[in-house]
Amino acid sequence: MSITKKPTHRVGLFVTCLVDLFRPNVGFATIKLLEKAGCQVEIPTAQTCCGQPAYNNGDLANTRQIAQQVINHFDEFDYIVAPSGSCAAMLKHHYPQLFKDDAQWEAKAQAFANRCYELVSFLTDVCGMTQISAQFEHTVTYHDACSGLRELGIHAQPRKLLNTVQGCQIKEMKEAEVCCGFGGTFCVKYPDISARMVSDKVAHIEATESEVLLAGDMGCLLNIAGRLKRLKSPVKVYHIAEVLAEMANVPAIGEGES
Repeated sequence: MSITKKPTHRVGLFVTCLVDLFRPNVGFATIKLLEKAGCQVEIPTAQTCCGQPAYNNGDLANTRQIAQQVINHFDEFDYIVAPSGSCAAMLKHHYPQLFKDDAQWEAKAQAFANRCYELVSFLTDVCGMTQISAQFEHTVTYHDACSGLRELGIHAQPRKLLNTVQGCQIKEMKEAEVCCGFGGTFCVKYPDISARMVSDKVAHIEATESEVLLAGDMGCLLNIAGRLKRLKSPVKVYHIAEVLAEMANVPAIGEGES
């Protein structure tokens, strides 16, 4: 007689705009990883942007309306998980700050924020995942995205899991924790500075002689992949979820649809 194990957590997946529009494969990889960790995963279909672009440009009125919508759509879940450090940081740290003048909504936003996590930190810090059954026969280097590192403390977690992937060899780059120049609207407001920053990042990536660049934030990955492609670099770019879920058997980011 077989017994079906009850899921440990009911998780609402916050897909993120960039994953939805440019890299759906990351979303499917995220679901696979969460289910492997014993979670019941659901995707509220009415979800939209986290509001970060509006927030970064000072449009607090619209950001509050977006935040209220997101909070309501995800109200019933044990946890809210996003495959993006920047979106997760927006949900976890900035939502409560939006409602400092509204005690009722501030409390609701804080309760919501307490249940929000970035994917890899959720797998390791909440689900207790210490290793992953996956294979990826490549040398990789890892970029620490700003929001995940500085706002959520994500550094050791992705490396911990990658070190258990069969055939995967990590080569640390110089200044892995330095911004790639994307920064949301920063790259639009200051294109020259952004271009120099991503060029420096690419130089550090190529110096490791790694075959693949990994990170946990699609904004960074798209920015770096674009620069690598313009320079005709052979380095491939993937989201860490794709490697951990053994779903990196698709064209790399910037090289086609997936």
